[in-house]
Order: sequence, then C-alpha cells, then structure tokens
Amino acid sequence: MSRVPAFLSAAEVEEHLRSSSLLIPPLETALANFSSGPEGGVMQPVRTVVPVTKHKGYLGVMPAYSAAEDALTTKLVTFYEDRDITSIIPSHQATVLLFEPSNGTLLAVMDGSVITAKRTAAVSAIATKFLKPPSSEVLCILGAGVQAYSHYEIFIEQFSFKEVRIWNRTKENAEKFADTVQGEVRVCSSVQEAVTGADVIITVTLATEPILFGEWVKPGAHINAVGASRPDWRELDDELMKEAVLYVDSQEAALKESGDVLLSGAEIFAELGEVIKGVKPAHCEKTTVFKSLGMAVEDTVAAKLIYDSWSSGK
Repeated sequence: MSRVPAFLSAAEVEEHLRSSSLLIPPLETALANFSSGPEGGVMQPVRTVVPVTKHKGYLGVMPAYSAAEDALTTKLVTFYEDRDITSIIPSHQATVLLFEPSNGTLLAVMDGSVITAKRTAAVSAIATKFLKPPSSEVLCILGAGVQAYSHYEIFIEQFSFKEVRIWNRTKENAEKFADTVQGEVRVCSSVQEAVTGADVIITVTLATEPILFGEWVKPGAHINAVGASRPDWRELDDELMKEAVLYVDSQEAALKESGDVLLSGAEIFAELGEVIKGVKPAHCEKTTVFKSLGMAVEDTVAAKLIYDSWSSGK
C-alpha cells in the first residue's frame, strides 16, 4: 500500500521553522560539504530554467541529495518579472518535494516560498558572520519584498547594529516595511543616501540594471547581493564587482547564472563553503561581496529539518 505524502502549507512550514537561526548550523555544514566536491556528499546540478516566453516567466527545477542528512529533494520555483505591481500573487512561488532516499517514495510536499526566504537569509547571515567588518554598526537593506523581511529578521537576531536603513524603488513599500517590523528602521529616499557609510549592505531587489555603485560604498563594507539571478541582470556596477573580494555560494552556478559576475568580468575569489572549511581566508578587512544565487542543497537541509519537526509532533 502506497504511503500518502504529507502536505505542509506555508503556515505549517513557518510553524516548524519559527526562526531562520535554526538553519545556520546545518547550512554551514552543507555549504562546506558542497565545496568539498564529491567527497562532501552533496549532489546537485546547476538549476534548470525553462522560460515561459509568452508570459515573461521562468520555471526553475532544483534537485539535490545530501548524504550528511540522507535527504533527497527537488524544488520547483516560478518567477514572473512583469507581473502587475498591484497583484496579490507574489513574483516568486515555490514548492519543495521531499523523498525517501532509500526507495524514492514521496514523503512530503511543502510550500517552498517560506523555505526559500528563510534559507536564503540564513546563508546571507553566515556570509556576513565571516565577512563583515569587525565593528559593524550600520545595516542597509535595498528592497522591501519578502527577502527584505526574512533578512531583517535573522540579521537582527544574529548581529547588533546601531542603525538600520531601507530603500525601495516604491517608497511606500519601504515605509510599510519600517512600520511593520520590530525595531527602528530609517527610510531613505535614494540608494546613495541609504548605503553611504553602511557597514553591511543587503541587495534584495528586482533590478535588471546596476543600482549600487562602488563609489558610494564605504571601503571595507560587506555586501550580500541576493537579487539579479539571471545572466543578463545586474544589481552591482563594474567598479564594485571588480574592486571587492568576491565570494559566491557556487562558482559553477555564478559563472552560468549571475549577470553581476558574468557582465562585470569580476574574478571569483572563493566559495563560501571554502571559507567555512578554512581553506580560503575571509578578507573582512577589505570590501567584500557575497553573490548569493541560492542552491538546491539549502532547500534540502531546510526541508529535512521541517519534516523531522513535523514528524516528531504527529
């Protein structure tokens, strides 16, 4: 008799993953294992992206197996760049499928949007722990969507900033963000105003052309570049990309998917996993960029943690 898979809604995923901080230890291990090559036990191809040309959308397929967790997943994610700004449908939607690795049985179907938001923010927090300036007082967030909220949540948990600033192309959304989150957030009228003097900058925008310029960035600052996930999209200009020490989650993916990397010609210094392992240094005394594209194994780690929590509470 076949087993009926569990179906976990966004609310149920949230319930079993209340804090993104829970993801930090297993994600650090997964990133280090990924950067160890085959002996690390992480098997994942670069994501497959299918253009939905008639509707200016994309379908991404992201499978992975992690031997450390003995977990097998795939994520299906859609992204529509030209949706109506008034639409209640988010630009990104995702579903994660978790399988029993010993026989391929489908164990669970989970809402993937919460998983994506929380694991992405957790990985940015890991990069920031290693790469931020020793004395970091000012945090700046560019963008006011789902990723802005998830990043703010974990960054306020993990770090002590004296000032937080936000900018968004639609100022009303930045003001809503500042009114919604706990803690004081300063709404800025321009990117330059927001980033001037900032120690840590997070870019979580839908920009397709550079919005952050090297001449505005404080020497020694750390940037988590999370948006611009297509090879022809940009968030950061050439000056910043070339002058900063560049870290990525996956070198293979960055050289295929990241417009900031490909179009600037910037040289990748290391994968984040190599820093975690200690085989490459964290140049926190220099200006650093962590280009985050997101990896399937990050979804695997999160899905396994959520499923184990759900199973134990049945």
